[in-house]
Amino acid sequence: MTVPQPLPHSSPLIAGSVLPIKRAEELLATLPGVIAARIIASENGAVDEIHVLTTSEVTPKQTVRNIESALIAHLGMRVDHRKISVATTLESQPTKEQREAAKEKEAREAKAAADAAAAAAAAKVVPPAAPTLPLKLERISGRLLYFEDVEVRRSRAKGIACRVTLKKADESFVGEAEGMENERSRIELAARAALQALAQAEPSDRALALDGVRLIEAFDREFVFVGVTARLGRTSALLTGSCEIRESAETASVLAVLDATNRWIAHTR
Repeated sequence: MTVPQPLPHSSPLIAGSVLPIKRAEELLATLPGVIAARIIASENGAVDEIHVLTTSEVTPKQTVRNIESALIAHLGMRVDHRKISVATTLESQPTKEQREAAKEKEAREAKAAADAAAAAAAAKVVPPAAPTLPLKLERISGRLLYFEDVEVRRSRAKGIACRVTLKKADESFVGEAEGMENERSRIELAARAALQALAQAEPSDRALALDGVRLIEAFDREFVFVGVTARLGRTSALLTGSCEIRESAETASVLAVLDATNRWIAHTR
């Protein structure tokens, strides 16, 4: 009959029913300064290697002694100190109390967010309706007359002629003006023709007269700036408008006239 030989005292079994590896690793993780622990067992279940990561608060030599003492005291296991490998990190790790406090804070914040969402859903806040503008202001906000076309042609009698077409709803209104040909006269003629077309579209006791037209450079761009004298009964006012030159100076001049007059016409209706 073969008598089984006892295992060496320094290499007890750690796997299976004798001692689960997970239990031993959890024990080592509770030791002072230990951040993580890993136990590697051999094929027969005996302890082969123990690796631990610690902070600098406990020396590696003291950690080895703590591991030996904890395994003997709690699990009745004796391990050769040569099988224990200790690595030290300088990174600070939160304490158990700090980790628990952080979890409690996260839980409180999550609960507060959930309560706020529930309160908002229960309130069912409805935004106030936008105020309705008076009819007169609503009419002022839209343009009354729209630019349709401007045509400049040579005139045998006076040099050049400018023809401007404005549109109001489905109707078109045409104004014309003639004069000598130069750069300034072209934008002045376009403005005068625009005012003539405007007078046809808005016949009333109101009178509009061109006060002046200027080319202005600003912000690395060219603009047409117009002044229009408006008369209604015994009162008069200077209306001003501007438009950046994009297609042509004549087109910008007509649009500047509309910019100056449309709002005043809407107010005086």
